[in-house]
Amino acid sequence: MIDKTISVLALASCLLATPALAQSVNLYTTREPALLNPVLEAFTKDTGIKVNAVFLKDGLQQRVQAEGANSPADVMLVVDVGEINAAADAGITQPVKSAVVDKTVPAALRGSGDSWVTLTQRARVVVVSKDRVKQDAISYDELADPKWKGKFCIRAGQHPYNNAFFAAYLARNGAEKTETYLKALKANAARKPGGGDRDVARDIQSGLCDIAIINTYYIGLMSQATNEQKGWYEAIKPLKTSFTGGGTHVNVSAAAIAKNAPNRDNAVKLIEYMLGEKAQTLYADGNFEFPVNPDVKEAAAVKLLGALTPDTLPLGDVAKNRKAASELVDKVGFDN
Repeated sequence: MIDKTISVLALASCLLATPALAQSVNLYTTREPALLNPVLEAFTKDTGIKVNAVFLKDGLQQRVQAEGANSPADVMLVVDVGEINAAADAGITQPVKSAVVDKTVPAALRGSGDSWVTLTQRARVVVVSKDRVKQDAISYDELADPKWKGKFCIRAGQHPYNNAFFAAYLARNGAEKTETYLKALKANAARKPGGGDRDVARDIQSGLCDIAIINTYYIGLMSQATNEQKGWYEAIKPLKTSFTGGGTHVNVSAAAIAKNAPNRDNAVKLIEYMLGEKAQTLYADGNFEFPVNPDVKEAAAVKLLGALTPDTLPLGDVAKNRKAASELVDKVGFDN
């Protein structure tokens, strides 16, 4: 069984003080324990390798840097491309050298020099009123069409979900076009950008807006709700969404091997296991995320929303443009 962390500090101290076991691997992660534990328990059962998991709310990169060469961290697992790319840029990762990774994960979903690897994907897609909008597909550019004036809802532009989306748009289209795009979205807004992704579904149900943008896993979670959110889900229709001439924008959960990993071989084994069909199904279904392994056809998100065609823009390029995208959001007063 997996050691469930009661005190992060206590476990980290224990790991620092205890020599690494031959059949163990130390995981630092910002993911929720409930999402990861089923996969980690299956890994231990199938491989005999014990997982020492340290669950952190934030500050993962800073902790590994502070621990330095004596850090017990083998694998770092986070939920945002910006965060994992920052870890690579900080020099606290090492290349993930694996034939399984090379075969399973497209280059666009890996860091430069294989410094990190995507495990699951979540798409940011357009949803519309099931009753008032009659179309099945849309490009992100179409959100700027004046026909949506007073009908578009979105959470804050500085929220990480939208920051990553705007960074992808910027990487594809340049600053001038992105600034124009942001101004058009703001002009189309039915209300001040804010709230959460589920709130835009609520606002579609109420008639405040007809069209919005949302992360796919919220659609899945609302589909299983037993409260008012089930009605929000039933009021919306997700559209096949893509960049003009490209695919759907995704963010990811991703893993990297720590630079000073004491159990590097087991770190590789854990990452490879998490890319296998069994683990991909367990992991992806826990939060309605899309598996990165193309052989997994029966994931809950795929059944509910259809197959995902992720954009081929390297996610490393998205991460590099996040600061500039944030500055453009402020420049146009998007959240004002």
